Amino acid sequence: MLRLNMPEENEQPTPIDPLTIGEIITLAEASEKSGFGIRHLQILAKAGRLKAKKSGSNWLTTLEAIEVYKNNRSFKNIPKKYRNKVSSQ
Repeated sequence: MLRLNMPEENEQPTPIDPLTIGEIITLAEASEKSGFGIRHLQILAKAGRLKAKKSGSNWLTTLEAIEVYKNNRSFKNIPKKYRNKVSSQ
């Protein structure tokens, strides 16, 4: 009998890693395509806010990871301790 590994009804599905979707590109390419500065993308990658991997001296990401970052950068996602800094600028 073939048994499929299906999640239970109350089990949350595992989120898809955006680094597994689409073409892997450098942050320089991502900068050109997304409109964000390369330094800004590097800071986001180092902080873990942008899904990226370091390969040697280059950071690699995907356009899907950039889209995930864009969709998740609302005010409510900023930690409370940083909100005053953001709103006063």
